[in-house]
Amino acid sequence: MSEPIETIGGTGTMVAVVQERYGAEPEGVLRLARLARPAIGPGEVLVRVSASSVDRGTWHLMAGLPYAVRPVSGLRRPKLPNPGRNFAGVVEAVGSDVTAFAPGDEVYGTAAATLAEYAVARPDRIAPKPTGLTFEEAATVPVSALTALQAVRDKGKLQEGQQVLITGAAGGVGTFAVQLAHALGARVTAVASSAKLEAVRVLGASHVIDYTREDFLAGPRRYDVIIDVAGNRSLRDLRRALASRGRLVITGGETNGLWLGGTDRQLRAQMLSPFVGQHLGTFIASEDAAGLRDLTALIDTGALRPVVDRVYPLAETAAAVRRLLDGRVTGKLALALPAE
Repeated sequence: MSEPIETIGGTGTMVAVVQERYGAEPEGVLRLARLARPAIGPGEVLVRVSASSVDRGTWHLMAGLPYAVRPVSGLRRPKLPNPGRNFAGVVEAVGSDVTAFAPGDEVYGTAAATLAEYAVARPDRIAPKPTGLTFEEAATVPVSALTALQAVRDKGKLQEGQQVLITGAAGGVGTFAVQLAHALGARVTAVASSAKLEAVRVLGASHVIDYTREDFLAGPRRYDVIIDVAGNRSLRDLRRALASRGRLVITGGETNGLWLGGTDRQLRAQMLSPFVGQHLGTFIASEDAAGLRDLTALIDTGALRPVVDRVYPLAETAAAVRRLLDGRVTGKLALALPAE
């Protein structure tokens, strides 16, 4: 993404990452261009983006895979100019119906096409930025931390003293899930690769398992709750490690399937759950201001903090996605935008 920036549109422009077609390789589909700044409606907020971030959802939108995402993202080509979803920044303008925010407010949350200098957000999907976080740190929180919060607290119903197993513990959702489970007083077993074990131990895991050296589901221990972020073990294997009345929460479903991409396992879990003593489920995370405010409260007390692996400039978005795909990330990757 080091080529000269192409200008698309007239005056009132902004620099943005542009994606005009689907593709699994970020270097082939993501580039910088200068686009017209977006306009806002009466109930919308225009945010000057200070930072964004990338996660597995970024890749799914970029690749258009599994095909099940395309009714939302665009059947033949992307509907949106770029696959960004997270942001932190400063309110530039508000619509006539917006009363909760004003120009100059520092906010964070989710919106469409956030890999750009400006993004249009809904008031019910943003919240004041935690004062103790930088913009880059705050931009890594929304999607991943909301997913972790809802998996651990709302779907897992994790209680103090319970045994919880978290797979994919060193990733974006996993690092938040470990901290949240620890804050609730649970005994956390975290699964990660050799190089990342110490990182998840520091976050609050009382026991860590290196999945490259041992089968983390083969031991005698049974867990009250399993938060399956990694998404690469069968439903049968996960159930064997779950207590007879335990709760399985599937947040990930990563396979090479073009059509369902692993979501078939989540569907099977939901269909089986009514017929067994274990509670087997999944969910689609809600992106809302109430959840963001809950996260802010946890951040303010020190119970939760993003783990930022690396910060890239916006021009190196493709390199950030590549690092993510290569599995080299502990925690989150942020993207910084130049200040005016």
